[in-house]
Amino acid sequence: MSDNSVYENPLITRYASQEMARLWSTQHRSKLWRRLWIVLAECEQELGLSITDEQIAQLKQFENEIDLDAVRDYERRLRHDVMAHIHAYGDQCPDARGIIHWGATSCFVTDNADLLLIRSGLELVCQRLVGVILSLADFAKRHRALPCLAFTHLQPAQPTTVGKRACLWAYDFVLDLAEMQHRLDRLLARSAKGTTGTQASFLQLFDGDHDKVSELEKRIAERLGFPSSYAVTGQTYPRKVDAQVLDLLSGVAQSVHKAATDLRLLSSRKEIEEPFEQDQIGSSAMAYKRNPMRSERMCSLARYVISLQSSAAQTAAVQWMERTLDDSANRRLVIPQAFLAIDACLVLMQNVADGMVVHEQQVGKHLGEELPFMATEAIMMAAVAQGADRQKIHESIRVHSRAAALAVNEEGKTNDLLDRLKADAGFTGLDIDRLVDPLAFVGRAPEQVDEFLRDVIVPIRDRYGVQRPPEAEVTV
Repeated sequence: MSDNSVYENPLITRYASQEMARLWSTQHRSKLWRRLWIVLAECEQELGLSITDEQIAQLKQFENEIDLDAVRDYERRLRHDVMAHIHAYGDQCPDARGIIHWGATSCFVTDNADLLLIRSGLELVCQRLVGVILSLADFAKRHRALPCLAFTHLQPAQPTTVGKRACLWAYDFVLDLAEMQHRLDRLLARSAKGTTGTQASFLQLFDGDHDKVSELEKRIAERLGFPSSYAVTGQTYPRKVDAQVLDLLSGVAQSVHKAATDLRLLSSRKEIEEPFEQDQIGSSAMAYKRNPMRSERMCSLARYVISLQSSAAQTAAVQWMERTLDDSANRRLVIPQAFLAIDACLVLMQNVADGMVVHEQQVGKHLGEELPFMATEAIMMAAVAQGADRQKIHESIRVHSRAAALAVNEEGKTNDLLDRLKADAGFTGLDIDRLVDPLAFVGRAPEQVDEFLRDVIVPIRDRYGVQRPPEAEVTV
């Protein structure tokens, strides 16, 4: 309905890309069902069943001409979605009506189609992951040696660089990409397994010829682009596969949430900002506001994907014997929406990664506020190297550090520890400014960025190329 009088799923109307939305559409799924019926008929004909070229030609003629209104009319009467499609297809292909779905159970089309959809969904998510990884890598390269304050326990810690922090975000996505490729490589077809997975109906069709039944299963899987089919099934392919896919999408969501949360925190410190458009409004009341709305939305959508993980796990756990139908409604909701939501997350992540703005003066200012305390060990060691008494130097630094901290915390003053040390005769002759060069405190962070780009990112570029994923509109 298009009159806005009923609920619309915002994953479709607001968040996910058109590519992902079309993938999970009723129209596309229906076309996959017809493709499966054609593949089944072709393979059965090749193996000797009495199916004519004319019947297959008629099936192909109407493969993409689906009257969904006719399907809905049949389903209202028959209360069975697959049979409704079979009848509607048969009306268009009267000569082939008798061989549509020959020997198959409903799960032949529903499950094989779902596996095709999952494969296509993972391939699109894979493209988006690569795009995010490469954008973050480019950002890391630009800022490989920009010192910034690091945090442990959300408290100031030994400095790192902006580029190194971006590598942390990117590496989470790299791990997700490796897991995704693993799942894609291991995804198989259900193929032609029969009503309870025993292939009894197909064995009857082929007059007890086990070799032909095995060959039918093999050929169907290959025609669908799968290396093979699952070794054994009940009526459905193992719902463990769905749980593994949702685990994977949840993992991507976790990576998105982590990076987006960091960006929200850095935005509050005015160190790094996500893109903010010229006419964008941050708040309806506070006109000055520049809220990190994209990152907040990423966290919101990612949390939703993570919440769906348990639903697939529970469905896999409660499949009694050869199958129960309590998986159906749940899977219709959970699987498509998990893909739509993670697609939306990665569209936003790509947009943010491409347009992050670093405010270097703010980064330097915040580092400078804490660096004097962190530099005291280096200053003490340099003083001792010049002949000073270590214990006296340690006590002097302790006293000055306490006084500087009190001035900062209780009087709101700037950190003047370095000025206090320069004025102390015990530190005469030390080049304190050189000792507090921020780059001297970031360790191998710049070199770690270089090594990460060389050892991790270059192989990803070589394998997947640099072609950007499909463009998608970002709604804020």
